[in-house]
Amino acid sequence: MKPILKLYRGYANEQELIVMGHVFKPTTKTEYNFQKKNLKNATSVIKMFQLKTQANADVYLEHDNSKIHTKTLKDGYFKFCVPLDQSSTYGWIDYNVSIVHKNEVIVTKESYIRPHKGNLGIISDIDDTFLVSHTRNPLKKLYVLLFKNINKRKIYDDVVAHYQSLSTAGRDNKTEFNAFFYVSSSEWNLYRFITKFTEMHRLPKAVLLLKDIKTSLADFFWTGNGDHNHKFEKIKHILEFYPNLEYVLLGDDSQQDAFLYEAICKIFPVTVKAVYIRQTGSSQKEKVNAILQNLETLQVSVCYFKHSIEAIEHSKSIGIIE
Repeated sequence: MKPILKLYRGYANEQELIVMGHVFKPTTKTEYNFQKKNLKNATSVIKMFQLKTQANADVYLEHDNSKIHTKTLKDGYFKFCVPLDQSSTYGWIDYNVSIVHKNEVIVTKESYIRPHKGNLGIISDIDDTFLVSHTRNPLKKLYVLLFKNINKRKIYDDVVAHYQSLSTAGRDNKTEFNAFFYVSSSEWNLYRFITKFTEMHRLPKAVLLLKDIKTSLADFFWTGNGDHNHKFEKIKHILEFYPNLEYVLLGDDSQQDAFLYEAICKIFPVTVKAVYIRQTGSSQKEKVNAILQNLETLQVSVCYFKHSIEAIEHSKSIGIIE
């Protein structure tokens, strides 16, 4: 058996490249099977939370005609933050990372995005923002995660059209897209599920920034819950990393998105153009409305919507999309 090397989509600005992943111990467990149903799907999902990570594993990044060496952290996570030479290459760019096991080199390829200055940066939550997850009902959320395979999971109407329009907004070259980031309280365990779901529904290719990996069955039952401060820190990091982008923030009212986005807009009063919050219940929340009204006094355009067609019309009305 061989250790497992998982890479995630990375990102770069004019000076720095950031790529990351995990190394897992050899295992006989099979990866999540997207086609299994009911109890078999539940078993497959649970296995995603039972992988054992490899601490202090040697990892090598091939970059700029050199091989850069680091080691995994205690939870098997690794992250390369390396200087990036001036380059004329933008968009999605491939990179390679390798590990060595018993004199055999295991190589995995992924890609990172390097956006042009002046592009839009779109930051979106996942659960109940585009993926119907029932976050307001924890038992139903757990049931859907366990017993509905990826083909049975639902996406909100018209959300794909909105996101695709945001992806190409202002881009004359339709093969080069605005930078998309999916920031969530879901853990790295669900990375393959999320990327597969977004690919199935033709949502824009994005960098995912998720919560620390979980490796026990007890942890599984708390997936997506707990402190959401990590979301704030990751969104803050993106805006600091790309100070020359203008941002659109998309979330929902099932948890803390409006509160997090308000704090972000106060810290970055120039670069956030618009905030979108999906209404997940039967009525709008007074506290969310109060936050959005406050954001309007900071010249941030806001939209509290039930259906994505409302968000599309709003984006057109403020000139973000055609």
